Amino acid sequence: MDQYVIKGGIPLNGKVEIGGAKNAALPILAAAVMTDETVVIDNLPNVRDINVLLQAIQEIGAKVERTGEHSVKINGSFIHDISVDNEFIKKIRASYYLLGALLGKYKKAEVALPGGCDIGSRPIDLHQKGFRALGAEVEIRGGLISVKAENLRGSHIYLDKVSVGATINIMMAAAMAEGKTVIENAAKEPHVVDVANFLNCMGANIRGAGTDVIRIEGVEKLHKTEYSIIPDQIEAGTFMFAAAATRGDVTVLNVIPKHLEATTAKLLEVGCRVEEGDDYVRVVAPEQLKHTQVTTLPYPGFPTDMQPQMGVVLGISQGISTITESIFENRFRYVDELTKMGAAIKVESNIAIISGVHRYTGARVSAPDLRAGAALVIAGLSAEGITVVDDIFYIERGYEALEKKFMALGARIERVSSEKEIQKFKLKIS
Repeated sequence: MDQYVIKGGIPLNGKVEIGGAKNAALPILAAAVMTDETVVIDNLPNVRDINVLLQAIQEIGAKVERTGEHSVKINGSFIHDISVDNEFIKKIRASYYLLGALLGKYKKAEVALPGGCDIGSRPIDLHQKGFRALGAEVEIRGGLISVKAENLRGSHIYLDKVSVGATINIMMAAAMAEGKTVIENAAKEPHVVDVANFLNCMGANIRGAGTDVIRIEGVEKLHKTEYSIIPDQIEAGTFMFAAAATRGDVTVLNVIPKHLEATTAKLLEVGCRVEEGDDYVRVVAPEQLKHTQVTTLPYPGFPTDMQPQMGVVLGISQGISTITESIFENRFRYVDELTKMGAAIKVESNIAIISGVHRYTGARVSAPDLRAGAALVIAGLSAEGITVVDDIFYIERGYEALEKKFMALGARIERVSSEKEIQKFKLKIS
Protein backbone atom coordinates (compact mmCIF):
# COMPACT_ATOMS: atom_id res chain seq x y z
CA MET A 1 0.00 0.00 0.00
CA ASP A 2 1.37 3.42 -0.97
CA GLN A 3 2.16 6.21 1.47
CA TYR A 4 3.29 9.81 1.51
CA VAL A 5 6.45 10.54 3.47
CA ILE A 6 6.96 14.20 4.36
CA LYS A 7 9.72 16.32 5.88
CA GLY A 8 7.79 19.26 7.30
CA GLY A 9 8.52 22.77 8.44
CA ILE A 10 9.14 24.32 5.00
CA PRO A 11 6.91 27.29 4.03
CA LEU A 12 5.19 26.64 0.69
CA ASN A 13 5.99 29.23 -1.97
CA GLY A 14 5.03 29.64 -5.61
CA LYS A 15 2.13 28.96 -7.96
CA VAL A 16 -0.13 25.93 -8.33
CA GLU A 17 -2.69 25.18 -11.02
CA ILE A 18 -6.05 23.71 -10.02
CA GLY A 19 -7.72 20.94 -12.02
CA GLY A 20 -11.35 20.31 -12.89
CA ALA A 21 -13.91 19.78 -10.12
CA LYS A 22 -14.37 16.10 -9.27
CA ASN A 23 -17.82 16.77 -7.80
CA ALA A 24 -18.97 18.36 -11.08
CA ALA A 25 -17.18 15.91 -13.37
CA LEU A 26 -18.84 12.78 -11.93
CA PRO A 27 -22.49 13.78 -12.61
CA ILE A 28 -21.49 15.37 -15.93
CA LEU A 29 -19.94 12.07 -17.08
CA ALA A 30 -23.14 10.26 -16.08
CA ALA A 31 -25.26 12.85 -17.93
CA ALA A 32 -23.10 12.46 -21.06
CA VAL A 33 -24.77 9.09 -21.80
CA MET A 34 -28.20 10.77 -22.03
CA THR A 35 -27.70 11.53 -25.74
CA ASP A 36 -26.96 9.13 -28.60
CA GLU A 37 -24.52 11.66 -30.04
CA THR A 38 -20.85 12.10 -29.10
CA VAL A 39 -20.08 14.38 -26.17
CA VAL A 40 -16.60 15.84 -25.58
CA ILE A 41 -15.63 16.78 -22.02
CA ASP A 42 -12.37 18.45 -21.00
CA ASN A 43 -10.72 19.84 -17.85
CA LEU A 44 -11.49 16.41 -16.40
CA PRO A 45 -9.51 15.55 -13.25
CA ASN A 46 -7.46 12.37 -13.69
CA VAL A 47 -8.38 10.78 -10.34
CA ARG A 48 -9.54 7.35 -9.22
CA ASP A 49 -13.28 8.12 -8.86
CA ILE A 50 -13.42 9.49 -12.42
CA ASN A 51 -11.66 6.44 -13.86
CA VAL A 52 -13.99 4.04 -12.00
CA LEU A 53 -17.09 5.82 -13.33
CA LEU A 54 -15.73 5.85 -16.89
CA GLN A 55 -15.07 2.12 -16.61
CA ALA A 56 -18.66 1.53 -15.42
CA ILE A 57 -20.05 3.62 -18.29
CA GLN A 58 -17.95 1.61 -20.73
CA GLU A 59 -19.12 -1.70 -19.27
CA ILE A 60 -22.80 -0.93 -19.96
CA GLY A 61 -21.92 -0.37 -23.61
CA ALA A 62 -21.16 3.33 -24.02
CA LYS A 63 -18.15 4.16 -26.16
CA VAL A 64 -15.51 5.91 -24.05
CA GLU A 65 -12.39 7.32 -25.67
CA ARG A 66 -9.73 9.06 -23.60
CA THR A 67 -8.46 11.78 -25.95
CA GLY A 68 -5.95 13.13 -23.41
CA GLU A 69 -5.10 13.00 -19.72
CA HIS A 70 -7.91 15.49 -18.98
CA SER A 71 -10.35 14.94 -21.83
CA VAL A 72 -12.77 12.23 -22.96
CA LYS A 73 -15.27 11.49 -25.72
CA ILE A 74 -18.43 9.58 -24.76
CA ASN A 75 -21.09 8.14 -27.05
CA GLY A 76 -24.13 6.63 -25.31
CA SER A 77 -25.80 5.19 -28.40
CA PHE A 78 -24.23 1.75 -27.86
CA ILE A 79 -25.62 1.20 -24.33
CA HIS A 80 -27.03 -2.34 -24.08
CA ASP A 81 -27.42 -2.71 -20.32
CA ILE A 82 -29.12 -0.46 -17.77
CA SER A 83 -27.80 -2.46 -14.80
CA VAL A 84 -24.58 -1.03 -13.31
CA ASP A 85 -23.11 -3.44 -10.79
CA ASN A 86 -19.36 -3.90 -11.08
CA GLU A 87 -17.19 -4.36 -8.00
CA PHE A 88 -15.60 -0.91 -8.32
CA ILE A 89 -18.74 1.20 -8.75
CA LYS A 90 -19.84 0.24 -5.21
CA LYS A 91 -16.79 2.09 -3.89
CA ILE A 92 -17.82 5.52 -5.18
CA ARG A 93 -20.77 7.55 -3.97
CA ALA A 94 -21.33 9.12 -7.40
CA SER A 95 -22.52 5.78 -8.83
CA TYR A 96 -26.06 6.94 -8.05
CA TYR A 97 -25.88 9.66 -10.73
CA LEU A 98 -26.28 6.91 -13.32
CA LEU A 99 -29.80 6.37 -11.90
CA GLY A 100 -31.01 9.84 -12.88
CA ALA A 101 -29.20 9.76 -16.23
CA LEU A 102 -30.42 6.29 -17.33
CA LEU A 103 -33.93 6.83 -15.92
CA GLY A 104 -34.21 10.07 -17.91
CA LYS A 105 -33.07 8.42 -21.14
CA TYR A 106 -34.39 4.84 -20.93
CA LYS A 107 -37.09 5.22 -18.22
CA LYS A 108 -35.38 2.49 -16.19
CA ALA A 109 -32.09 1.84 -14.43
CA GLU A 110 -30.48 -0.41 -11.82
CA VAL A 111 -27.35 0.65 -9.95
CA ALA A 112 -25.36 -0.79 -7.04
CA LEU A 113 -25.90 1.15 -3.82
CA PRO A 114 -23.19 3.79 -3.42
CA GLY A 115 -20.05 3.71 -1.27
CA GLY A 116 -17.37 6.40 -1.00
CA CYS A 117 -15.78 7.71 2.19
CA ASP A 118 -17.23 6.74 5.55
CA ILE A 119 -17.92 10.25 6.81
CA GLY A 120 -21.47 9.61 7.91
CA SER A 121 -24.91 8.68 6.71
CA ARG A 122 -25.72 9.70 3.13
CA PRO A 123 -29.28 8.44 2.72
CA ILE A 124 -30.79 8.28 -0.74
CA ASP A 125 -34.37 8.77 0.45
CA LEU A 126 -34.57 12.22 -1.20
CA HIS A 127 -33.44 10.72 -4.51
CA GLN A 128 -36.19 8.11 -4.20
CA LYS A 129 -38.77 10.76 -3.29
CA GLY A 130 -37.84 12.77 -6.40
CA PHE A 131 -37.94 9.78 -8.75
CA ARG A 132 -41.32 8.70 -7.37
CA ALA A 133 -42.69 12.24 -7.82
CA LEU A 134 -41.70 11.98 -11.50
CA GLY A 135 -43.71 8.76 -11.81
CA ALA A 136 -41.04 6.09 -11.30
CA GLU A 137 -41.27 2.96 -9.18
CA VAL A 138 -38.29 2.60 -6.86
CA GLU A 139 -37.15 -0.64 -5.26
CA ILE A 140 -34.05 -1.64 -3.28
CA ARG A 141 -33.08 -5.32 -3.38
CA GLY A 142 -29.88 -7.34 -3.26
CA GLY A 143 -27.66 -4.30 -2.83
CA LEU A 144 -29.13 -2.63 -5.93
CA ILE A 145 -31.49 0.31 -6.33
CA SER A 146 -33.88 -0.16 -9.23
CA VAL A 147 -36.00 2.57 -10.85
CA LYS A 148 -38.46 2.28 -13.73
CA ALA A 149 -41.36 4.22 -15.22
CA GLU A 150 -43.83 3.90 -18.09
CA ASN A 151 -43.50 7.65 -18.54
CA LEU A 152 -41.75 10.35 -16.56
CA ARG A 153 -43.94 13.37 -15.90
CA GLY A 154 -42.89 16.73 -14.49
CA SER A 155 -43.76 17.41 -10.88
CA HIS A 156 -43.40 19.93 -8.04
CA ILE A 157 -40.77 18.50 -5.67
CA TYR A 158 -39.83 19.99 -2.30
CA LEU A 159 -36.59 18.59 -0.83
CA ASP A 160 -36.94 18.26 2.96
CA LYS A 161 -33.21 18.82 3.29
CA VAL A 162 -30.69 20.50 0.98
CA SER A 163 -29.03 17.67 -0.94
CA VAL A 164 -26.54 18.11 -3.78
CA GLY A 165 -26.89 14.50 -4.95
CA ALA A 166 -30.69 14.49 -4.95
CA THR A 167 -30.88 17.90 -6.67
CA ILE A 168 -28.61 16.73 -9.49
CA ASN A 169 -30.21 13.29 -9.87
CA ILE A 170 -33.76 14.69 -10.05
CA MET A 171 -32.60 17.44 -12.42
CA MET A 172 -31.12 14.85 -14.83
CA ALA A 173 -34.24 12.65 -14.85
CA ALA A 174 -36.58 15.66 -15.13
CA ALA A 175 -34.62 17.03 -18.11
CA MET A 176 -36.22 14.27 -20.23
CA ALA A 177 -39.60 14.03 -18.48
CA GLU A 178 -42.87 15.29 -19.99
CA GLY A 179 -43.83 18.78 -18.85
CA LYS A 180 -42.52 21.05 -16.11
CA THR A 181 -40.64 20.13 -12.94
CA VAL A 182 -39.95 22.51 -10.07
CA ILE A 183 -37.35 21.55 -7.43
CA GLU A 184 -37.68 23.64 -4.25
CA ASN A 185 -35.04 23.87 -1.51
CA ALA A 186 -32.53 22.83 -4.18
CA ALA A 187 -28.78 22.74 -3.48
CA LYS A 188 -26.94 25.83 -4.78
CA GLU A 189 -23.38 24.46 -5.05
CA PRO A 190 -21.24 25.47 -8.06
CA HIS A 191 -21.22 21.87 -9.32
CA VAL A 192 -25.05 21.85 -9.40
CA VAL A 193 -24.84 24.92 -11.66
CA ASP A 194 -22.16 23.23 -13.79
CA VAL A 195 -24.30 20.12 -14.36
CA ALA A 196 -27.30 22.31 -15.29
CA ASN A 197 -25.12 24.29 -17.72
CA PHE A 198 -23.86 21.05 -19.27
CA LEU A 199 -27.38 19.67 -19.71
CA ASN A 200 -28.50 22.99 -21.23
CA CYS A 201 -25.59 22.77 -23.70
CA MET A 202 -27.05 19.37 -24.70
CA GLY A 203 -30.46 20.94 -25.31
CA ALA A 204 -32.12 20.71 -21.89
CA ASN A 205 -34.24 23.57 -20.57
CA ILE A 206 -33.17 24.23 -16.97
CA ARG A 207 -33.46 27.60 -15.22
CA GLY A 208 -32.64 28.73 -11.69
CA ALA A 209 -29.61 26.52 -10.94
CA GLY A 210 -27.61 28.29 -8.23
CA THR A 211 -30.81 29.42 -6.48
CA ASP A 212 -33.06 27.36 -4.21
CA VAL A 213 -35.74 26.93 -6.92
CA ILE A 214 -34.84 25.10 -10.14
CA ARG A 215 -37.36 24.99 -13.00
CA ILE A 216 -37.07 22.35 -15.71
CA GLU A 217 -39.07 22.03 -18.92
CA GLY A 218 -38.62 18.45 -20.15
CA VAL A 219 -37.34 17.79 -23.70
CA GLU A 220 -37.66 14.67 -25.87
CA LYS A 221 -33.98 14.25 -26.62
CA LEU A 222 -30.55 15.72 -26.00
CA HIS A 223 -27.72 16.32 -28.47
CA LYS A 224 -23.93 16.41 -28.67
CA THR A 225 -21.84 19.14 -27.08
CA GLU A 226 -18.31 20.05 -26.05
CA TYR A 227 -17.91 21.15 -22.44
CA SER A 228 -15.16 22.21 -20.03
CA ILE A 229 -15.62 21.45 -16.33
CA ILE A 230 -15.30 24.21 -13.70
CA PRO A 231 -12.19 24.38 -11.47
CA ASP A 232 -12.22 22.38 -8.25
CA GLN A 233 -13.01 24.71 -5.33
CA ILE A 234 -12.05 22.04 -2.77
CA GLU A 235 -8.64 21.38 -4.31
CA ALA A 236 -8.12 25.16 -4.44
CA GLY A 237 -9.13 25.55 -0.79
CA THR A 238 -6.80 22.70 0.21
CA PHE A 239 -3.79 24.56 -1.24
CA MET A 240 -4.96 27.83 0.31
CA PHE A 241 -5.05 26.22 3.77
CA ALA A 242 -1.69 24.53 3.13
CA ALA A 243 -0.23 28.00 2.52
CA ALA A 244 -1.67 29.16 5.87
CA ALA A 245 -0.52 26.09 7.84
CA THR A 246 3.07 26.28 6.53
CA ARG A 247 3.25 30.10 6.86
CA GLY A 248 3.79 30.29 3.11
CA ASP A 249 2.95 32.46 0.11
CA VAL A 250 0.99 30.54 -2.55
CA THR A 251 -0.86 31.72 -5.66
CA VAL A 252 -3.63 29.33 -6.68
CA LEU A 253 -4.31 29.54 -10.43
CA ASN A 254 -7.30 28.54 -12.60
CA VAL A 255 -9.98 29.20 -9.97
CA ILE A 256 -13.28 31.07 -9.74
CA PRO A 257 -12.73 33.31 -6.66
CA LYS A 258 -16.50 33.67 -6.10
CA HIS A 259 -16.69 29.92 -5.34
CA LEU A 260 -14.03 30.35 -2.64
CA GLU A 261 -15.60 33.20 -0.65
CA ALA A 262 -16.34 31.16 2.50
CA THR A 263 -12.79 29.75 2.53
CA THR A 264 -11.27 33.18 1.90
CA ALA A 265 -13.35 34.72 4.72
CA LYS A 266 -11.94 32.25 7.27
CA LEU A 267 -8.36 32.76 6.09
CA LEU A 268 -8.80 36.51 6.57
CA GLU A 269 -10.21 35.89 10.07
CA VAL A 270 -7.13 33.87 11.11
CA GLY A 271 -4.87 36.70 9.89
CA CYS A 272 -3.83 35.74 6.34
CA ARG A 273 -3.58 38.22 3.51
CA VAL A 274 -5.64 37.19 0.49
CA GLU A 275 -5.35 38.77 -2.96
CA GLU A 276 -7.88 37.95 -5.67
CA GLY A 277 -7.68 38.31 -9.46
CA ASP A 278 -10.05 37.21 -12.20
CA ASP A 279 -8.85 33.59 -12.08
CA TYR A 280 -6.40 33.38 -9.18
CA VAL A 281 -6.17 33.75 -5.41
CA ARG A 282 -2.95 34.45 -3.51
CA VAL A 283 -2.63 33.54 0.17
CA VAL A 284 0.17 35.03 2.28
CA ALA A 285 0.31 33.73 5.85
CA PRO A 286 1.65 35.60 8.88
CA GLU A 287 4.06 34.02 11.37
CA GLN A 288 1.26 33.65 13.92
CA LEU A 289 -2.34 32.73 13.09
CA LYS A 290 -5.40 33.74 15.14
CA HIS A 291 -8.32 31.63 16.42
CA THR A 292 -11.85 31.71 14.98
CA GLN A 293 -15.19 29.84 14.93
CA VAL A 294 -16.45 27.79 11.98
CA THR A 295 -19.79 26.14 11.18
CA THR A 296 -20.15 23.97 8.08
CA LEU A 297 -23.22 24.75 5.98
CA PRO A 298 -24.51 24.10 2.44
CA TYR A 299 -23.16 26.51 -0.20
CA PRO A 300 -22.60 29.44 0.03
CA GLY A 301 -21.70 28.56 3.63
CA PHE A 302 -18.40 27.03 4.72
CA PRO A 303 -18.05 23.65 2.94
CA THR A 304 -17.92 20.43 4.95
CA ASP A 305 -15.27 19.22 2.48
CA MET A 306 -12.94 21.97 3.77
CA GLN A 307 -13.58 21.31 7.46
CA PRO A 308 -10.64 18.94 8.16
CA GLN A 309 -8.18 21.28 6.39
CA MET A 310 -9.52 24.18 8.47
CA GLY A 311 -9.16 22.05 11.61
CA VAL A 312 -5.46 21.51 10.86
CA VAL A 313 -4.89 25.27 10.47
CA LEU A 314 -6.78 26.11 13.69
CA GLY A 315 -4.78 23.43 15.56
CA ILE A 316 -1.67 25.61 15.21
CA SER A 317 -3.39 28.99 15.67
CA GLN A 318 -3.28 31.05 18.87
CA GLY A 319 -6.14 30.64 21.34
CA ILE A 320 -9.24 28.44 21.37
CA SER A 321 -11.26 27.84 18.21
CA THR A 322 -14.41 25.82 17.58
CA ILE A 323 -15.70 23.92 14.56
CA THR A 324 -19.36 22.91 14.40
CA GLU A 325 -19.99 20.18 11.80
CA SER A 326 -23.62 20.36 10.69
CA ILE A 327 -23.50 18.15 7.57
CA PHE A 328 -21.85 14.76 8.33
CA GLU A 329 -21.61 13.04 11.70
CA ASN A 330 -18.27 11.25 11.13
CA ARG A 331 -16.30 14.19 9.84
CA PHE A 332 -13.97 14.41 12.88
CA ARG A 333 -12.28 11.04 12.32
CA TYR A 334 -9.01 12.84 11.54
CA VAL A 335 -8.82 14.25 15.08
CA ASP A 336 -7.34 11.06 16.60
CA GLU A 337 -4.63 11.06 13.93
CA LEU A 338 -3.90 14.77 14.40
CA THR A 339 -3.61 14.22 18.16
CA LYS A 340 -0.66 11.87 17.43
CA MET A 341 1.04 14.94 15.95
CA GLY A 342 0.49 17.01 19.09
CA ALA A 343 -2.88 18.64 18.42
CA ALA A 344 -5.08 19.53 21.42
CA ILE A 345 -8.63 18.90 20.21
CA LYS A 346 -11.68 17.75 22.14
CA VAL A 347 -14.76 16.59 20.24
CA GLU A 348 -18.16 16.84 21.91
CA SER A 349 -21.04 15.64 19.73
CA ASN A 350 -20.71 17.64 16.50
CA ILE A 351 -18.39 20.33 17.91
CA ALA A 352 -14.58 20.28 18.00
CA ILE A 353 -12.95 22.52 20.60
CA ILE A 354 -9.41 23.28 19.45
CA SER A 355 -6.70 24.67 21.72
CA GLY A 356 -3.95 25.95 19.44
CA VAL A 357 -0.45 24.49 19.91
CA HIS A 358 2.81 26.05 18.73
CA ARG A 359 3.48 23.39 16.09
CA TYR A 360 2.80 19.80 15.09
CA THR A 361 5.48 17.12 15.32
CA GLY A 362 5.91 14.41 12.70
CA ALA A 363 4.19 11.06 13.29
CA ARG A 364 2.81 8.05 11.44
CA VAL A 365 -0.87 8.64 10.64
CA SER A 366 -3.57 7.07 8.45
CA ALA A 367 -5.96 8.86 6.12
CA PRO A 368 -9.50 7.97 7.29
CA ASP A 369 -11.16 9.49 4.20
CA LEU A 370 -10.46 11.73 1.20
CA ARG A 371 -10.54 15.24 2.70
CA ALA A 372 -9.19 14.19 6.11
CA GLY A 373 -6.29 12.54 4.28
CA ALA A 374 -5.46 15.79 2.50
CA ALA A 375 -5.68 17.60 5.85
CA LEU A 376 -3.16 15.20 7.41
CA VAL A 377 -0.78 15.86 4.51
CA ILE A 378 -1.08 19.60 5.29
CA ALA A 379 -0.34 18.85 8.96
CA GLY A 380 2.74 16.89 7.89
CA LEU A 381 3.93 19.74 5.68
CA SER A 382 3.75 22.15 8.62
CA ALA A 383 5.12 19.73 11.25
CA GLU A 384 8.60 19.48 12.69
CA GLY A 385 10.25 16.24 11.58
CA ILE A 386 9.03 13.33 9.45
CA THR A 387 5.39 12.39 8.87
CA VAL A 388 4.19 9.24 7.10
CA VAL A 389 0.59 9.22 5.83
CA ASP A 390 -0.82 5.72 5.20
CA ASP A 391 -3.92 4.73 3.18
CA ILE A 392 -3.39 7.44 0.57
CA PHE A 393 -5.71 5.62 -1.86
CA TYR A 394 -8.46 7.69 -0.19
CA ILE A 395 -6.63 10.91 -1.11
CA GLU A 396 -6.09 9.74 -4.69
CA ARG A 397 -9.86 9.35 -5.10
CA GLY A 398 -10.10 13.12 -5.41
CA TYR A 399 -6.67 14.75 -5.79
CA GLU A 400 -4.54 14.47 -8.89
CA ALA A 401 -0.74 14.34 -8.41
CA LEU A 402 -1.05 15.96 -4.98
CA GLU A 403 2.55 15.26 -3.97
CA LYS A 404 3.90 16.63 -7.29
CA LYS A 405 1.96 19.88 -6.88
CA PHE A 406 3.27 20.27 -3.32
CA MET A 407 6.84 19.49 -4.47
CA ALA A 408 6.56 22.28 -7.05
CA LEU A 409 5.83 24.65 -4.13
CA GLY A 410 9.01 23.58 -2.33
CA ALA A 411 7.65 20.80 -0.11
CA ARG A 412 9.78 17.75 0.78
CA ILE A 413 7.24 15.01 0.07
CA GLU A 414 7.41 11.69 -1.77
CA ARG A 415 4.98 8.93 -2.68
CA VAL A 416 6.50 5.63 -1.55
CA SER A 417 5.38 2.01 -1.48
CA SER A 418 7.63 0.30 1.10
CA GLU A 419 9.35 0.75 4.46
CA LYS A 420 12.65 0.61 2.60
CA GLU A 421 11.68 3.66 0.53
CA ILE A 422 10.63 5.53 3.69
CA GLN A 423 14.09 4.87 5.21
CA LYS A 424 15.73 5.96 1.97
CA PHE A 425 13.80 9.26 2.09
CA LYS A 426 14.85 9.81 5.71
CA LEU A 427 18.51 9.23 4.86
CA LYS A 428 18.30 11.52 1.85
CA ILE A 429 16.94 14.51 3.76
CA SER A 430 18.98 14.05 6.96
